[in-house]
Amino acid sequence: MISGSGHPLAYPALTTFGALVICLAWAPFGGAELLSLLGTVALIIVGYTVFRFAVALGAVPWRGVRTGTSAGKRVRQQHRLLSRSWVEFSEGGRHRWLPVYFDPMLVTLEESEVEFSGGTMRLGGQRVYPSGPPRDSEPVGRLIDNPTRPDPGGAAHAARAARPDRRLLLDAQSAVAAPFAGGFWVFTAGGGIAAFACATTVLAGATIWFSAIRGSDPS
Repeated sequence: MISGSGHPLAYPALTTFGALVICLAWAPFGGAELLSLLGTVALIIVGYTVFRFAVALGAVPWRGVRTGTSAGKRVRQQHRLLSRSWVEFSEGGRHRWLPVYFDPMLVTLEESEVEFSGGTMRLGGQRVYPSGPPRDSEPVGRLIDNPTRPDPGGAAHAARAARPDRRLLLDAQSAVAAPFAGGFWVFTAGGGIAAFACATTVLAGATIWFSAIRGSDPS
């Protein structure tokens, strides 16, 4: 279960709730076209969130990952505006990568054992939550390894990175295109300033949610 603001899934759940609140807030003021947009966005958000959380919590069986243990480590991916945490591990003599939701403990975690069992995943004895499917090729962009030795300032850095305002600031960068998308919606469907404001805020909220549900890493 997701309990407490420190849980790795708490922040994605918060952005999901926020995006749905935006949709519901505009529902009484929308015409047929806007109501259709709101309903579609809300259904996508709810459906994909339920699926991603089901996989993260082990309710959906693993696919493409064998049960067992191997050596592994956390790496941070940086590609344009994308920043994610991955667990790099060995399986069958090959390297594989699995994205995981951000947890402050990942920042200071050294190379350790990865265990897959019963739909759950543990790194160094700590449970981590997958945010996507495993892949056999290295993620695009720059991959930054954790320090090989304990970092004296690691705990403080992890605490700063986990602050909700910092995480929202990171994810909000991807919402810069929302006003342009809102303008395009008004251009094609009409509706004036109210329709523009509605489409812009809904798409901004959905964009922040999508970044969070994919497992954005603020570190």
